[in-house]
This record gives sequence, structure tokens and C-alpha cells, in this order.
Amino acid sequence: MTPSTTPETGPNPVPPHAADGAEAAAETSPPEARDAPPRAGLVARLTASVADPVLRILVLATLVGRVGRGVFLTVTVLYFTLIVGLPAYEVAIVLAAASGVGVVASLAGGWLADRTSARRLLLLFTALEGVGLVGYAFAGDFVSALVVGMAVGGFGQAANATRMAIIARAFDGEARVHARAVLRTVTNLAIAAGGGIGAIALALGTGEAYRALLVFAGLAYLAGLVVLARLPRTVDAPGHPAAEPVLTATGSTDALATRRATRRALRAHSPWRDPRYLLLTLCSAIFGMQFGVGELAVPLWIAQDTAAPEVLVAAVLILNTIVVVCFQVPLSRGTHDLRRAGRVSAVAAWLMAAACLIYAAAAGLPSWFAIAVIVTAALAHAFAEVLSQAGGWGLSFELADPVRAGTYQGVFSMGYSVGAMAAPLVVASTTEALGVGGWGILATVFLASGLGTWAIARRAARTEAAPVSR
Repeated sequence: MTPSTTPETGPNPVPPHAADGAEAAAETSPPEARDAPPRAGLVARLTASVADPVLRILVLATLVGRVGRGVFLTVTVLYFTLIVGLPAYEVAIVLAAASGVGVVASLAGGWLADRTSARRLLLLFTALEGVGLVGYAFAGDFVSALVVGMAVGGFGQAANATRMAIIARAFDGEARVHARAVLRTVTNLAIAAGGGIGAIALALGTGEAYRALLVFAGLAYLAGLVVLARLPRTVDAPGHPAAEPVLTATGSTDALATRRATRRALRAHSPWRDPRYLLLTLCSAIFGMQFGVGELAVPLWIAQDTAAPEVLVAAVLILNTIVVVCFQVPLSRGTHDLRRAGRVSAVAAWLMAAACLIYAAAAGLPSWFAIAVIVTAALAHAFAEVLSQAGGWGLSFELADPVRAGTYQGVFSMGYSVGAMAAPLVVASTTEALGVGGWGILATVFLASGLGTWAIARRAARTEAAPVSR
């Protein structure tokens, strides 16, 4: 892992008492040993990776709060269907509505993070999301479930956009991508733990167990507020770029004209006037549908179209989590560089296209062969996910205007919300409707969007490297 550095401590501070021992060891060690660079232990590397105080706060809050997210993801659908008694189509409406609200909320969260305290916004949105999760326990019909679902989806996406704005301001260059990778790794670990806790409700199968765990999920979010409250004020937005004061003929300031000029200056930094960033968001949104493929298309394909046992669905999810936890941080290293971000995005495109074709090849094979093929596809899929996230984070930070970091990150987060909302429809019209041919269509779509991201990064790197003519 790449350590986060601070001016006070550097990348790997050494305690004074350890320095004396190190000097003595250097005097008695052979020359080749003295020339070799020292290697930090595993604990030291893990500690150094969260040495930055802002990152440490975000990591601790994520560890606490995302356990609740894991519980929520495990029990919600079954709670609606088995306990509340909603038919499948009404559950689908609730989930789609939550995603739809999340699209707008992502924009709102990023926009507000440029205009008010991002710390307070994150605390507010996280608190409201936690209260919403508790509210699920009291949803007894379709209307109440819809209202609570939209609230949870909206406040959750607004909190995510605000968190991205905080990361964009609190870190620079590689440290930003590193922070995002560490947080994603921690998120996966916490969600996995929450999934294990959620299994308690599945095992007991009673309404009381489901409701108790939904309340626990909300309280976990609220507990994370204690840690988030320690975020420093430096993560808040700086003052807006103001235009020069407009003077009247008498030399006094025209306040109305000055405000209008300031608004024009702000609009000049808008992501909506940045076609390159909008195209990056579109490509990332399309590629982001790979999450829907893993959550919906793959389980249905395994259960309905292959001879592999259904328990393989759980094994594939566990395999994905292991790959993310082990490789997200190291494979994200260096993706603050535009060229590297483009290269990893291209590799992700080819891996995801290959994964789709390999998934398709599992149909009609003997059980043991189908298992091997699906596991191979799942590995390619998992590494495509890790690399696409790393490249997308680097580009979303480096190509954004730092003056409007929150608004830019809100637009980028909106893209993922749109992709998540569209994924079920895309899966239904491809793999579910067309079978093997549908997987071929998905392979083409992912390859085109991933290579589109690569092309954007490559052109941006060339523009950045071009000499300025005088």
C-alpha cells in the first residue's frame, strides 16, 4: 500500500528509540544488507496507509457504518417479500425509485458541498440515512416502503457525493486515489461482516429478527457519526471565485452587478460546460453496469442456464470480495497519472468483455466444467471491477476543476446512479431475453465504454503534455 504522507511525519515516521537500534544494526550488518532498502512489516504498512488523520477518520467511520449497509443489503429484499408481503414487482418499484432519487441526490449533494460545510452535510445526510434504515422496520405496506426507500436512497447518494468532495479537497494526486481505494477495501470488509450478521435474520426467519437487524443497521450508521464529527474544517469548500467588484460612475461598488459577475465566474467552472468530463461520466456510467451484471445477471445465469450448483452464486460473491480486498489498493497505485489511468481502464475493458464471453460459454457444459468456467469468468470480472474503479477515480479527480470539486464529484456520482438504475433493464433485455447472444452484446458495450475512457485519458494526457505556444 502507498502510505499517506503529512508534512509533520512523512511517509513512515520512526520512533527515536528505534533509531538507535537501527544505527547499531547497520554498523554490524554486512555491506550488502546495509545497501538494501528496509522493508516495513505488514502492521507498519497497514498503519502507514491510514496515517493521514482525515483518512483515518473516514476509515473508522466506514468500518462502523458500513456494517449496517451489509445487514441492509442482506435482509431488505426478503424482508419486503416474506415479512411485509410485497409482490416482486412492487419491490422492484421501490428499488428503482430509490435509485432514481439517488441520481438527483448525487447532484444536490455535490452542489451543496461547494456552497456550505461539507462536514456538516456529511453528518446530516448520514444521520438521515441511518434514521431511514430504522424506518424500514416500521414499513408495513407498499406506500411506506416506497417513501422510506426513496429517503434512504436519496440521502445515501447525497452522502456519497459529499464524501467524494471531501476526498477531492483533503488529498492531492496519488493520495486521493489511495484514499478512495482504502475506503473501498474497508467498505467491502464491513459489508461482508454485516452480511454475516444479517444471516441471523435469514436463519431465524421471524419478523422480529428482521426488524431488529434493520434497527441495528440504522444504529450502526448513527454510531459512525461519532467518528465523522472529528473531521477538520479544512475539508470544507474554500471561498468561491469572485469577480472583481463592479464600480459605478461615482466609484462606489455596484453590489447587484458584482453578484451577477460572481455567478458568471462560477458558471465558467461548471461540469455541465465541460464536455470531456461529461463524456467520462457517461463512459463510467455505462461500464458501472457491470455491478448489476454481477448482482443480477450472473446469479440468474448460474441458476437457470448452467449445470453449476446454485451455491456457486455465494462462492462467486466471496471470490469478488477477496479480490477487491487484496488488490484494490495496490492496483490503484499510480492512477492519478492520466496515462496510467487510461491504461488500466483499457485492461478493464478487455477483461470485462472476456468475462462476459466466458460466462456465456458455461451454458450447456457438464457441472464440474461449468464451475471452472464460471470461476474463471468471475476472476476476470473481479479484476475488471477493481481496475475500472481505480482508473475512474483517478480520472474523475484529475480532470475535475478544483474550484467546483463537489459539483464535479456529484456529476460523476450521478453517472454511477444512472448506471445502477439502468442495469436491471439492460440485463433483462440482453442475457435474460437473448441468452448467449445477450452476453455478446454486453461484451461489446463494456469494451466500447472502457476503451472510450482510455481514449479520453490518452487525449487529456497529450493535451497536458503539449507545450504552450506563445
